[in-house]
Amino acid sequence: MNVVPRMGRAIVNSSTHWWQRREMLYASTIFVGLWVDQNGTNWPIKGEYLVDIVVWSIFAGLYRIAAKKERIEMLTVLAFATPMELFFSEIWNLYEYREGLMPLFVPAGHWFLFDLGRRLAVRIPAERVWLVTSPFIPATLLFLITGLDTSGIVLLLILLGFLKWGPEPSLYATMAWAALAMELWGTYLGNWAWAHEVAWTPFIAWNPPLLCGVIYAFGDLLVGKSVSRWNITTTHS
Repeated sequence: MNVVPRMGRAIVNSSTHWWQRREMLYASTIFVGLWVDQNGTNWPIKGEYLVDIVVWSIFAGLYRIAAKKERIEMLTVLAFATPMELFFSEIWNLYEYREGLMPLFVPAGHWFLFDLGRRLAVRIPAERVWLVTSPFIPATLLFLITGLDTSGIVLLLILLGFLKWGPEPSLYATMAWAALAMELWGTYLGNWAWAHEVAWTPFIAWNPPLLCGVIYAFGDLLVGKSVSRWNITTTHS
């Protein structure tokens, strides 16, 4: 069965063996890459540099075989992810990487997570989006009441707005969980850490924030809108 999506969805061929699917490539690269980055500091070739080489080699290989539309999406993700990462980590100081400045593999890693999310999203029917995200509601309220994370209520409201009015609710629901899984792994290893006090606000945050995936969902929304506008412009030119 082939699922041919509209804008923002990936084409998923379910006849492909699970170990050959792009989802497995993305998930394993993120999982192993973060471990190597954290544990390879004293290796003859620093782990971070190995991850840089592998991640960007995979990105370049995918770009080479991608159709024009997907290439535009890949470059758009990089265009948004890089300045957003630098703003959040270096200016707003929401989180800090283990060695300070953002590692070079991070922007390409955002493409991996974005494409992973939209490929998984095709498996979530529209009528189940609210069910998939419903566990975040009591968890966020519990974190708020206990004072563990007061920023989560704001992120929850934004997520609910995305699900209600956004063009790709299945994608946003998927990213909420996919990003949380990656963030839990990265913060557990110590690749980065979120600040307890959210700068410029009266809120405090868990490490990682329970709904950190909202930030990724927002990035996905920007990418989708930008690529859609580019498609409209090129169609009428």
